[in-house]
Amino acid sequence: MIEIGGRKIGPGHPVYVIAEACDNHLGDVGAAREMIRQAKLAGADAIKFQHHLPDDEMLPDVPMSDNFDIPLYEFLKKHALSLDAHRTLKTFAEEIGIVYLCTPFSWKAAQELETLGIAAYKIGSGEMTDVPTLARIAGLGKPMIVSTGMCTFEEIDRTYEALTSRGVPLALMNCVSEYPPVYEDISLGVIQKMQTRYPRAVIGHSDHTPDLYTSFAAVTLGACLIEKHVILDKRQPGPDQSVSIDFRDLASLVDGIRKIEAAMGSEKRIHEREQSIRTWAFRSLLTTRPVSKGSVLTAEAIWSKRPGTGIPSHRMDEVIGLRAKIDIPANALLSWSDLESA
Repeated sequence: MIEIGGRKIGPGHPVYVIAEACDNHLGDVGAAREMIRQAKLAGADAIKFQHHLPDDEMLPDVPMSDNFDIPLYEFLKKHALSLDAHRTLKTFAEEIGIVYLCTPFSWKAAQELETLGIAAYKIGSGEMTDVPTLARIAGLGKPMIVSTGMCTFEEIDRTYEALTSRGVPLALMNCVSEYPPVYEDISLGVIQKMQTRYPRAVIGHSDHTPDLYTSFAAVTLGACLIEKHVILDKRQPGPDQSVSIDFRDLASLVDGIRKIEAAMGSEKRIHEREQSIRTWAFRSLLTTRPVSKGSVLTAEAIWSKRPGTGIPSHRMDEVIGLRAKIDIPANALLSWSDLESA
């Protein structure tokens, strides 16, 4: 189990839903503020932004990703939020009661975010193997949520050992770093493998599909956190547009997760609301033709129909061969008091 902002996260606790705002605000603080408000209204536990210091994060000529129309370095130079913007947005999030998370993409970015009192650090898949930086961030003593897209189990093992050996509260996120992914690559079964392989971490799922299905399925497989990219308007262009849902879908995601949680019990019993239905839905034994007093009931003379208020149909073999104590009309429910041994 880990704890973020007083909220316990792990098996036995409600799924923690993170709305990943990424850079879908395009550097507009007003848009970012509205994303925070919409995430709160949708019922998310946290909203997450990204803190980019491009010159500390990458070289200017880093190869382009196929989900960007311009080089990433140029995009971030133009659209990344400043530390002051993060401070303003975090204050607003606290005012309306939603946790403000952020991903630092360099050690300097983490140091700057630390001045804001960030409750936990989310680490993207691209930084999962950067053990030196992650070890420094672990030294800040905050919970860490680490995505594992495009990584092997052996690479995850290395990071897992490095972080858990430092005592950091850790969550690992099953993830596929495709934008968007093909469903055959999602491999939701990896969630349960991670639960077994990494017992000192809470396991979640970071989802890049443009819909909700795999997130719901991840919850049924035991994912304790769900992270989903969000955008104010699906028509807005941007590097994460194709993997983002809007806030109406986010509300449906949260609502669906809470309903799935409520439905995940494992006790098989007759529920109180089923009791009255049993009386009319189950079958009882009745006559298929008139049976005169003293006649022996045969298999041809009885069958089953609703309601279930008479002799249960599963006791048919016990009734065949009994004698009628009274005249019984056709299509009448049988009663033990009307029958006797032949």
